[in-house]
Amino acid sequence: MPSPRVTRTLPLGLERLHLAWDLLVIVLVVANLALLLFDSLFLLPPLNDAFAALAPGLHATYDRHVHDNFIAIDLAFVAVFVLDVLLGWAAAIAERRYHRWFFYPFVHWYDVLGCIPLSGFRLLRVLRVFSLLFRLQRLGLIDVRRWQFYAFYAKYYDILMEELSDRVAIRLLGNMQEQIRSGDSLSARVIDQVVMPRKQQLIQEITTRLEEMAGSAYARNRDDTMRYVSALVGRTVAESQEMRRLRRLPMGDLISRGMESSLAELACRLVNEAMAGLRSPEFKALLARLTESGFDSWVQIDKHTDRVTEQVLVDMLELVKEQVAVKQWRRRYE
Repeated sequence: MPSPRVTRTLPLGLERLHLAWDLLVIVLVVANLALLLFDSLFLLPPLNDAFAALAPGLHATYDRHVHDNFIAIDLAFVAVFVLDVLLGWAAAIAERRYHRWFFYPFVHWYDVLGCIPLSGFRLLRVLRVFSLLFRLQRLGLIDVRRWQFYAFYAKYYDILMEELSDRVAIRLLGNMQEQIRSGDSLSARVIDQVVMPRKQQLIQEITTRLEEMAGSAYARNRDDTMRYVSALVGRTVAESQEMRRLRRLPMGDLISRGMESSLAELACRLVNEAMAGLRSPEFKALLARLTESGFDSWVQIDKHTDRVTEQVLVDMLELVKEQVAVKQWRRRYE
């Protein structure tokens, strides 16, 4: 049975008309099913004789006015049911309930089968019980989700669908593994048909990301970078033989400290200017050339790397198969 639909916002008059029509159809479904059951029992000789013995007048009236005209009466019910299907179909199209206009009879298959007037299909009229329950659910008169039967049905329906979908998925993944193993060169096809046609877009994307990464990384770590550059200059100056000789001269220590400060400031300025130049067109062009060179080296493959790539894909699909094979319903219902 379909799940309850989302409440639709309709005009008050149309909503009342819709409610009245649903109640009418519910009454007709109950009456039609009761008539089918009673007339089927009426055809059984022991029950027919018992009915005639208990109520001969009612038996004669039913036999003359109902049983003899059963087909005409049943066709009257069928006419209303066909009208109900057509009206529901038109409403579904107008409200765009489904992805395609012709989905309605497939979703409400029980209503369609219940409209077949042939005697061999009258037993299918029992399927209108689904329609009856659905209408009562939509009107809020019942809540089948609280029924034990619905919980039983939902449980095993869920198990069945999961088992079927798992087997289909495992079969498809196995076929993909076989195609990868038997393929001439999957990596070469991926590069030729997928990567190379988008080479310039990929290079531009990689260049942009590298540029943004370098700029944002420097902005976040500018102070640490400056301290590192200053410490590096100080350590280099301290280890320089020329600066050691200079410190031995009169006023040499003061001069060496001044030179160290100037060199550190110069180095920090150079680093800062270099990082600021990352957004220049010249640097972007240089970065694009380096990216293209690295890209070309990356897409070059040989038989060894191709086999490694295919084996990686096969192993990944095997892991997916193992995950799909896990029976999730056991965890939910244990």
